[in-house]
Amino acid sequence: MDIAQLLQMGARLFSQSGANAGNLAQDDIVSALAGLLGGNADGSGIDLGAILESLNGAGLMDLAQSWLGDGENAPISTDQLGQVFGQDKLSGFANQLGMDQADAENGLTQAIPAMLDSASSGGNLLELAGGAEGILGMVSKLFGKS
Repeated sequence: MDIAQLLQMGARLFSQSGANAGNLAQDDIVSALAGLLGGNADGSGIDLGAILESLNGAGLMDLAQSWLGDGENAPISTDQLGQVFGQDKLSGFANQLGMDQADAENGLTQAIPAMLDSASSGGNLLELAGGAEGILGMVSKLFGKS
């Protein structure tokens, strides 16, 4: 699954999450998700390693490990989303979609874990992170050996 497919899946989950997002255009959600994840509207520039680093920096690697592994995904709270992305980015995401920030955050609690889980299925995270060197760099950063 490439990054564009991940964004489409995340947008679908977001719109189905009960976050009052069902009336939003899929492309608008994709664009907002891409921006939240540090990329351009088309998904280019998204760095999943940086997202994992943010999770690690917030003390949430146990969540990331549950998403990247083959077991059940641990849930993320709206407070934890704030720790990972920051309130400014979350507010910008909600404003871009013209919705209440609390509703936007609730939708993201469904979309973000599923996106990272899907990115890690079948080795696709390896491709998205820039191959073996990208994964090694990401792992070394996670364990403070950069």
